[in-house]
Amino acid sequence: MKLKTKYVCQNCGYETLRWLGKCPSCNAWNSFVEEVIKREEKTSHINTLDNISERKIERLIDVEIDEEDRIEIGIEEFDRVLGGGIVKGSLILVGGEPGIGKSTLLIQMANQLSKKGLKILYASGEESFKQIKIRAERLNLNSQELYIISETNLDIIEKGIDKILPDILIIDSVQTVYSSDIMSAPGSVSQVRESTYKLMKIAKEKAIATFIVGHVTKEGSIAGPKVLEHMVDTVLYLEGEMYHSYRILRAVKNRFGSTNEIGMFEMKDKGLEEIEDPSAALLSGRPMDTSGTVVVPSIEGTRPMLVEVQSLVSSTPFGIPRRVAMGIDYNKVILMIAVLEKKMGYKLQNYDVYINIAGGIKSKEPSMDLGIIISIASSYKDAFISPGTVVMGEVGLAGEVRSVSFVERRVKEAAKLGFDTALIPKANLKDIKDVKGIKIIGISSVEEGLNMVFGG
Repeated sequence: MKLKTKYVCQNCGYETLRWLGKCPSCNAWNSFVEEVIKREEKTSHINTLDNISERKIERLIDVEIDEEDRIEIGIEEFDRVLGGGIVKGSLILVGGEPGIGKSTLLIQMANQLSKKGLKILYASGEESFKQIKIRAERLNLNSQELYIISETNLDIIEKGIDKILPDILIIDSVQTVYSSDIMSAPGSVSQVRESTYKLMKIAKEKAIATFIVGHVTKEGSIAGPKVLEHMVDTVLYLEGEMYHSYRILRAVKNRFGSTNEIGMFEMKDKGLEEIEDPSAALLSGRPMDTSGTVVVPSIEGTRPMLVEVQSLVSSTPFGIPRRVAMGIDYNKVILMIAVLEKKMGYKLQNYDVYINIAGGIKSKEPSMDLGIIISIASSYKDAFISPGTVVMGEVGLAGEVRSVSFVERRVKEAAKLGFDTALIPKANLKDIKDVKGIKIIGISSVEEGLNMVFGG
């Protein structure tokens, strides 16, 4: 009998019976791969409903939650991101660029948990037993309850789960495992979707907290169908520049805790180490008496963090000036430059403008707006800002400075690190109630802020 095939977009999962050059769903080019359609045996509709009467229905108010339902890892930054620890039976997706430290972080987590007597099964489809052992020795991991399996067949991994009965399961990575029920290649949309569904079923039915590693595309999103992120309970991204030592673990989805919470680590010879005070670490090499640099108190999740915004404005011999942004949204930088030109009369059309957040940190916070504008103005005027000053505020296109959230928490973090002056939106002054040791100045416009900083 001739096998029936279909074409599946590897970017979004769109299916069609014939090959297309461009996907009508996501507009990706040359993304269709031919896959065999599996013939399914017809089953009685009655048989699939046989066990419905056995399923228990409870009122939400009657459901009891025990403290044991969360497992604390012992890595404080990791526990913070997860909302207080690992929830039993949860399915957690960890994404990040190749070589960023995903496997290192998870095997360190496995070592910490196994020291507490928990059984961990680490299933690797990318490394052999000896390769995993070499990495474990480099990280000084010597736990007795850490089991490993080097396998890509999900059916064999499932038999290993039934044999070991682990408390925690780690799959590294979901793009390498495959289910024999699907006839397409590992890493295809169908395989990733089917494998994740099976892992979700294992996690929920057997109350095994499951971590799956996912590779990212060039655009920075998890490789595979978008439905993958909808199926899991938590999505974590490990971010950082390859040539910087700092790594940020960010929660972009969490059914059991706060989203956009972050944990900060530093990559060293013995693996990832926690950074308990990110603000102090990021500002450790900050130049004091130089132009183009300003400190902004940012909020990442629930944590205040001081970051240094650097700007360099230099004349250009070319007709079109360059605009370069590192760690900050490029379009935001263009808007802030437009505000300076229109509202303050700065002639930046003959100057290149370069913006960077020191330490390889990325931020999309609205409170960075005022910091961007003041750092550009500082470099343009070649006038340095007092090293004891921090600034924050969202800037509108009319040049007004709008309020930001958690302003008291931001100011307290600045005061803790010895800063003596804080420029905040005037609308936020009413939110400051119990902050000592720092002078607080409210401003309502960009012009007012620049005059306050440069004494104009």
